[in-house]
Amino acid sequence: MGIEMDKPPRSMSLSELTSRCMSEIQKYNQREPHNDQCCLEIFRRALLQQDSRAWSVLTERFHGIVLSWVRRHPQREAVRDIDSEENFVALTFERFWRVTVRNKTLEFTTLAGALVFLRACVNSVIIDTLRSQKEIPIPENFERVAPEPDESNQRWEVIKGFIPNAREKRLAYLLYYCGLKPRQIVQLLPREFNDVHEIFRLTRNIIDRLRRNKDRLRWLLGDGEF
Repeated sequence: MGIEMDKPPRSMSLSELTSRCMSEIQKYNQREPHNDQCCLEIFRRALLQQDSRAWSVLTERFHGIVLSWVRRHPQREAVRDIDSEENFVALTFERFWRVTVRNKTLEFTTLAGALVFLRACVNSVIIDTLRSQKEIPIPENFERVAPEPDESNQRWEVIKGFIPNAREKRLAYLLYYCGLKPRQIVQLLPREFNDVHEIFRLTRNIIDRLRRNKDRLRWLLGDGEF
């Protein structure tokens, strides 16, 4: 489905592409004949050429669409108290960037294909967030930051020995030992952690480290399971 263009998208300025893309998105949403090449050119410049200005346009123009997907997601109620809708939108674009930039051969040929991929990132971010919350037990009634763990606390000593990164170790202490939620960490310790996105990213790193060493952890902790 398409219409003729008077100028090839690759020869257009970013401002020209932006203006044309918005009108084509409206036609796409209304299922009218459209030409998605201007939108795809923005994706190409943002992802393949890593043009920061094109990336800003991309996130700006498709923000509303991603937000609507977050609001309509089947698990929207489950994640409502974990983080804000806007943060899930930001995490979606972060995931989309990481996955597409790593794959240098990936180039979308239709707007529908790009949006399907972007929507899949919404689902991945929400599902990963729910999984991370289940794997880190957090008491609901925690009100303050606990004191530093006693050096005789063998369990903490064992766990932190598998986390060499100092920042990840500090976050693991706040999550595992203190029982703080990501939002509480940002509120109580803004000088240390002021970005909930970073907390989720570091949390995934911590979980991955512990999973890779789960057999040794079981043996050292003497637990039946970890």
